Amino acid sequence: MGYRIGIDISGGDNAPGAVFEGAMLASREIHDKFVLIGVQQEIVEEARKHRVDLSNFEIVHAPDKIGMEESPAVTVRKKKDSSIAIGAAMLRDKKIDAFVSCGNTGAMVCASTLIVGLIEGVERPGIAITIPTKKGVSLIIDVGANIDCKPLHLLQYGAMASVYSRLVLGKGNPTVGILNIGEEESKGTDLYKTTHKIFSVAPLNFMGNIEAKNVFSGECDCVVCDGVMGNIALKVSESCADFIVKSFSAAARKNLLGILGYLMMRGNLSEFKKKLDYAETGGAPLLGIDGIVIEGHGRSNAKAVKNAIKVAAKELKQDLNAEIKRKIDEVCQDNRVRQILAA
Repeated sequence: MGYRIGIDISGGDNAPGAVFEGAMLASREIHDKFVLIGVQQEIVEEARKHRVDLSNFEIVHAPDKIGMEESPAVTVRKKKDSSIAIGAAMLRDKKIDAFVSCGNTGAMVCASTLIVGLIEGVERPGIAITIPTKKGVSLIIDVGANIDCKPLHLLQYGAMASVYSRLVLGKGNPTVGILNIGEEESKGTDLYKTTHKIFSVAPLNFMGNIEAKNVFSGECDCVVCDGVMGNIALKVSESCADFIVKSFSAAARKNLLGILGYLMMRGNLSEFKKKLDYAETGGAPLLGIDGIVIEGHGRSNAKAVKNAIKVAAKELKQDLNAEIKRKIDEVCQDNRVRQILAA
């Protein structure tokens, strides 16, 4: 018997159409049970439009929606019949094994934390994203879930990212680094100086501080930072890729030879831009939650939704959270780590 994956049909800029279509694409590639959570009439209409037989899917009616710009904490408490709140409650009650949404990120973090709860021992959840590098892919955590980090939070991010990188991304012994303004251990704020001391003694494959210019080199498999720094790094990378493609396009169209060159390169440029856009690569796992939660980009298309669902399925098959719990216990109970945290 397969797993049960809940999908927020109402979440995202392109919902319900692109989300429903993405779910249908995923259903052709994986054989888990899909639970479609959203406005029932909209789901039925999408099924009719795509000529889909819904008898193989479970539908859970969620009449309310949480908008992309709504206040997360307040809305989650008030809109208990929203797709996000209902999906989180189903995950808590083990009615689904994973929950995938492209909706309001803040609401997803709040609902997952308040309703589902954290893995025992985890202090704060973290959003992790994969990025393309010269050597394949690397992981960055956190990119927006926790903007007020403590050294312990960053240590746990490193532990969770290491497990995810090994089990889901297939890295044998993932390297872990801290995103900072310089490679020296004396660089950065007190938060990052203390974090460096802890990582230096923790049972992780720690390689020191990582400067932003080296993130895409692929030398570091797991890049750890607070939510503010991570979100800025993510948004700058996405906008930089967009700027490069548009600038090249504008420059190439100034003469006939340039136009011909642009037409020949257009596919390559589009592919380059997609590599830095996680709306195209699928969803970002919210690590630390006592259940599998995948947050897709708000503007995800059907392909991105499909990939997000496939990520959830892969995490379930690897029993990710059980291994995260084991690793969190290992790093947090290390005597050298505890001495620094207690100082």
